[in-house]
Amino acid sequence: MSSLANKRILLGVTGGIAAYKSADLVRRLQDAGAEVRVVMTTAAQEFITPLTMQALSGNPVHTTLLDPEAEAGMGHIQLARWADLILVAPASADFMARLVQGQGDDLLTTLCLATAAPIAIAPAMNQGMWRNASTQANVAILIERKIHIFGPAAGEQACGDVGPGRMLEPLALVDAAASLFVTGALAGKKVVITAGPTREAIDPVRYISNHSSGKMGYALAQAAVEAGAQTVLISGPTQLAAPDRLEFIAVTTAEEMLAASLQQAAGCDVFIAAAAVADYRPVQVAAQKIKKTGDANLTLEFVKNPDIVATIAALAEKPFTVGFAAESENLIAYAQQKLARKNLDLIIANNIAVTGIGFNADDNAVTVIDKTGQQEISQRSKQQLARELIALFAQKFKDS
Repeated sequence: MSSLANKRILLGVTGGIAAYKSADLVRRLQDAGAEVRVVMTTAAQEFITPLTMQALSGNPVHTTLLDPEAEAGMGHIQLARWADLILVAPASADFMARLVQGQGDDLLTTLCLATAAPIAIAPAMNQGMWRNASTQANVAILIERKIHIFGPAAGEQACGDVGPGRMLEPLALVDAAASLFVTGALAGKKVVITAGPTREAIDPVRYISNHSSGKMGYALAQAAVEAGAQTVLISGPTQLAAPDRLEFIAVTTAEEMLAASLQQAAGCDVFIAAAAVADYRPVQVAAQKIKKTGDANLTLEFVKNPDIVATIAALAEKPFTVGFAAESENLIAYAQQKLARKNLDLIIANNIAVTGIGFNADDNAVTVIDKTGQQEISQRSKQQLARELIALFAQKFKDS
């Protein structure tokens, strides 16, 4: 079975007899590694109950656009940001028509309008409805808008007709969904990514560090794997599990991260410095735990740590080098200065003063800056953002 490991799939269920297959589809998506949340239209609930989908998915089922409880927790905008993919299966002819018209009169259509994630639909309807000129015109518009159409299959239908209009079987839909995350944009290229914080020891017990969770760097590593790259992830201490299908190197200090980065720079095509490296480390590390004394203050002397991304960018055979600028003020100006000072090809600027994005958050919003200009990417999940950034890096690398 294809892998959807760590993917967040929002499954939309519309009204049609094929809705009974959606229950099996939830399980199949989960077996492939996905986390699944379900949204059901009013018509869908005539064919299969929300309780069934809740029991199978392990998550509350969302049915109402103006639900006070949902808005207090995961409202429709948060749900739209959560998804890596919105998969509507079955997708009725009525839903497809409303999607083409841009309607937002229920939760599912509103999510489709609000999301930055890809949208895929699995049509299911009578063969006559599928062949109707209006339906085919709607299909053409949806394809033009980059909405993925999975199926339909042909065969015997519930009404007794034979022809196209059957929803694809759940395993086929899992394979189709998984294929959307495999781009090949960096096939044959070596990508090295640093992630997480570094820790600089004060004594055997204490250290200085920062609030980086590593989530952005790990998401970039997963996206690089999906893009076909030979991926190396150099990580400081985090609570995250290493993604599959890459080389993982665990480090603790900035000096260890630099040594690993220089070693992996050989043959590296793209170097992405997403780690939050401590700028300074203690001059001396106490061999024993420093004891509290009667003195009111304790003075520690620090020395500057090496600048990892600038060191890589200064190599004679320099890879395409991407840096990050996490700033609390003067975001664009400081990022532009770092881009020039460190000889980077591209820099990702994010404002750590904004609540709900950046350090420790699941979402981020960034500005991508290079020598030709800048591009803002609005708030979305770090997984979604990582795929967009990797696609952008691949294109910039190709053009460099």
